[in-house]
Amino acid sequence: MARTYRPLDGVLLFDKPLELSSNTALQKVRRLFQAEKAGHTGTLDPLATGLLPICFGEATKFSNALLDADKTYRALLRLGQTTSTGDAEGEILSEHPVEVQQSDIDAALAKFRGEIRQLPPMHSALKHQGKPLYEYIRKGETIERELRSVVIHELLLNSFLGNELDITVRCSKGTYIRTLAEDIGAALGCGAHLIGLRRTAIAHFDLQHAYSLPQLEAMTEAERAACLLPLESLMPDMPTLQLDAVQIKRLAQGQRLGLDTGLPDGKVRLHGPQGFIGVGLLQGRRLAPDRLLSGVAKQAATCLP
Repeated sequence: MARTYRPLDGVLLFDKPLELSSNTALQKVRRLFQAEKAGHTGTLDPLATGLLPICFGEATKFSNALLDADKTYRALLRLGQTTSTGDAEGEILSEHPVEVQQSDIDAALAKFRGEIRQLPPMHSALKHQGKPLYEYIRKGETIERELRSVVIHELLLNSFLGNELDITVRCSKGTYIRTLAEDIGAALGCGAHLIGLRRTAIAHFDLQHAYSLPQLEAMTEAERAACLLPLESLMPDMPTLQLDAVQIKRLAQGQRLGLDTGLPDGKVRLHGPQGFIGVGLLQGRRLAPDRLLSGVAKQAATCLP
């Protein structure tokens, strides 16, 4: 029997398991919810686990903020070994004795807090001439890359046992944790690679509120639906602007509105008589549509006398 998919809007905080790609995880969840449209908000490698927000339906229109948001990871590093990929999947390239003390680690971690420069790894999805870098390295080609600036907001030592270093990292968009692991190993003089990675937060979303695949599979359809967060959960700090039906209809037609809202320029959540309708952009007392829900014009028409 053919599977029937349905319109579904909302945000699911998903705990991605080990060894599944982000896209495979997305498709499994999409089939489970029988959702017509779904997308994730930031790729996790198959060897990484943790928070992968999944947006259904209209939520995909407002997910960009999460792609640009700060992210938090728990990372496990093995000192004394470097690998061809910077993580446990690669071949061991070098081995060195681990003769470091707690004070050495504290000093090394201090070097990587704040704005730093990173060289993107060849084993990454960063694109060159339309193709991800990992496709080039699979063919034995190395592409010249430029150093990129990223920000490490927090870098905390959780434990140091034997040759394993457990750290927590809160960082900006574009930070490669495997590169950070390699750079920390280089600073310690013994080398290192990443052997475990778990994403624990993206912006205001936290892993403790996420659901695993076995949990979702054990639920009824109604229980799964109750796990979804509303679209506005993607924009909690955005100011809200209330509009009437006439204003909404004009926005839906692509017109700008002259408004004295008292709000600063920037993006605002838009509400109509029936609730959230999308996001607008305020610029100099002019409101333009940014992203609106489908059917907003029709919704506004039902509210007009």
